[in-house]
Amino acid sequence: MIRRLSRRAFVSSLAALAASPAMVFKPQSAYAQQPTAPRRIGVLLVALSPESKEVQAFRQGLRDAGYAEGRDVVIEWRPAYGDYARIPGLVADLVQRKVDVIVVSSTVAAQAVKSATSTIPIVMSTVGDPVGSGLVASLARPGGNVTGLSQLLAELTAKRLQLLKEAIPWLARVAVLWNPNTPYHPKFIEDLKAAAPSLSIDLKFVSARTPEEFGPAFSAINRTHAKALYLPDSPLFAAHRTTLLKLASKARLPAIHSERRWVDEGALMSYGATYADQLRRAAGYVDKILKGAKPSDLPIEEPTRLELVVNLKTAKALGITIPQSILLRADEVIR
Repeated sequence: MIRRLSRRAFVSSLAALAASPAMVFKPQSAYAQQPTAPRRIGVLLVALSPESKEVQAFRQGLRDAGYAEGRDVVIEWRPAYGDYARIPGLVADLVQRKVDVIVVSSTVAAQAVKSATSTIPIVMSTVGDPVGSGLVASLARPGGNVTGLSQLLAELTAKRLQLLKEAIPWLARVAVLWNPNTPYHPKFIEDLKAAAPSLSIDLKFVSARTPEEFGPAFSAINRTHAKALYLPDSPLFAAHRTTLLKLASKARLPAIHSERRWVDEGALMSYGATYADQLRRAAGYVDKILKGAKPSDLPIEEPTRLELVVNLKTAKALGITIPQSILLRADEVIR
C-alpha cells in the first residue's frame, strides 16, 4: 500500500526544511572563488637580454612549475646591458614596486639588491662566489634573504686553464683580461695563479674597466707575447664580447671562456655551467619561495651540467690542431 502525504503534511515539511540553518540557499556566485592577483617576479639582468635563449629557459622553468604569465605571475624585466651604472636605479625601481621575489644574474646585481632590501627574497642564477662576496653565510645555510645557484668558481677556473694547456700542449704564456670592477675577479686571479705552476704556464694579467680601455689593454697584451687569452665572466665583457673577440682574432690569440656563446662567435673553447640551465633551475627556487619557503632555508646549489664546446673553425684559422682527447670529450664541436 502506498502511503501518501496529505497536502497539509507536505506543506509543513517544506516549511521545516526552509527554516533549517543547514538548508539556507545562497546564490551560486557567492561560492565562486575570487581570482587572486598574479605574483610579481623581478628579474635583474646585467649582461643578458630578456629575449636571449638563456633567459627564455627561465620562462620555461616557470611553465614547467605550472605558472602562466599574466594569469599566475607577471615578470618585471630590468636589463642593464652590461652597464653597472644602471644597476642602482633598476634595483630601486623593483624594490619600490614591492615585487614578491627578485632574480639576479650577477654578483654585482645580487650585492646591489641585498643592500637595498632585507625582506624581498633574492634568487641568484649566475653568481660566481656567493660566500666569498658576502652574499650568504654558507652554501648549506645561506641565512638572510638570498639563495639560489653558485658556479663552482675555483674548480672551473683551474679546469679551463688545464683544458687550454691540453688543447695547445706547447702553450707557455697566457694573457688574462680582467675587470677590477667585477667583485669576484680578485678571487678568480688567486685561483688562476694557484693552478698555473703545475701546468708550466706564465700568466700575464691586464685589466679593463670600460669598453674604451679594451684597445689599450690588447696593446698591452700584445707586448707580453702571450699565445692565448683567458677571458673570465664579467657583465661588461659579455655585453661587448663581439668587440673583444675581434680584438683577440686580430691579435691571433685563441681564447677560452666559460660560456658557449663566446665560442659560437669565435672563441676557441668554452667550459662551464650553461646559463640556460642555471636560469631554468632558478625558476625552481622562485616556485618554492612563492609557495612559502624562506630563502634562508633553501641551500645554494652548484652546477649539475657542465659543457665543453670547441670551435674547430677558429682552431684552423689560427693554425692549431686540437687533440682527439679534447674533441672526444667535447659536448659540441663547431666545424
